[in-house]
Amino acid sequence: MDLEKLATEQCNSRTTNLDQMSALEIVTAMNQEDQKVPQAIESILPQIAQAVERIVQSFKSGGRLFYLGAGTSGRLGVLDAAECVPTFGTDPEMVQGLIAGGIKAMTIAVEGAEDNAQLAREDLFARHLNENDTVVGIAASGRTPYVIGGLDYAKELNAGTIALSCNYDAEISRHAEIALEVVCGPEVLSGSTRLKAGTSQKLVLNMLSTASMVGIGKTYGNLMVDVLPTNEKLVERATKMIISVTGVDYQTAAAALKSAGASVKVAIVMILSSVDAKEARLKLAAAGGFVREAIGQ
Repeated sequence: MDLEKLATEQCNSRTTNLDQMSALEIVTAMNQEDQKVPQAIESILPQIAQAVERIVQSFKSGGRLFYLGAGTSGRLGVLDAAECVPTFGTDPEMVQGLIAGGIKAMTIAVEGAEDNAQLAREDLFARHLNENDTVVGIAASGRTPYVIGGLDYAKELNAGTIALSCNYDAEISRHAEIALEVVCGPEVLSGSTRLKAGTSQKLVLNMLSTASMVGIGKTYGNLMVDVLPTNEKLVERATKMIISVTGVDYQTAAAALKSAGASVKVAIVMILSSVDAKEARLKLAAAGGFVREAIGQ
């Protein structure tokens, strides 16, 4: 597909005088354009839900989630993957972000990396991709060779494949079992897909990871009960979550958290089921990690 045919590459008729606008006019124009992003996402919510279900299937089979992209798209994938560890207490291997050119491409452009389809195959091979895993290929243009190469390799192994792009009839959509096309139209700064396109990708990735983690028991209600309390703020948050769920006083909650080895889940089950930490862990294991089932609600 020619670049000029892509919605992300079109000239935005509302900002052709961008260099003559005041600061207020520029940010107002950007704000108005950004409001189109959630509307575009709303139109594909059923497909996003389907993608979530595919990822949950992978997790329940012992598989992993891989985000694959170049440039801004790759950086957003790396960011979402990194945030799963502290938020949901996941092993770093469970959700991984791969960016064309490697980790140095997070801050410095690696010339030619995104045009190398073989590079993605090598990156996924090095991580022992298998049929239990799911790969989400991210490309605003929908035509990045690195992403296409990775999706094709994943399909060869019967792994799950999801394509996230910002153009209709994107090329990467034809290389995945589930296609997510979030079309927000031309950017305020023509072709700068770190703007609306990047925002839409960030929102969709938030949905994919968060909803998938809910689907495997990483939350209780809307509380992140698998959070890793690695600093004072998070220890305080963990303690308050225990109080919120169980109704005990601060000292009791803090003591339970300590006895539970800093696991909010275990502490909640200990208190509500009147058991010790060992028995609470057994209850959680039998319930597949779901607190609500572990305490018999």
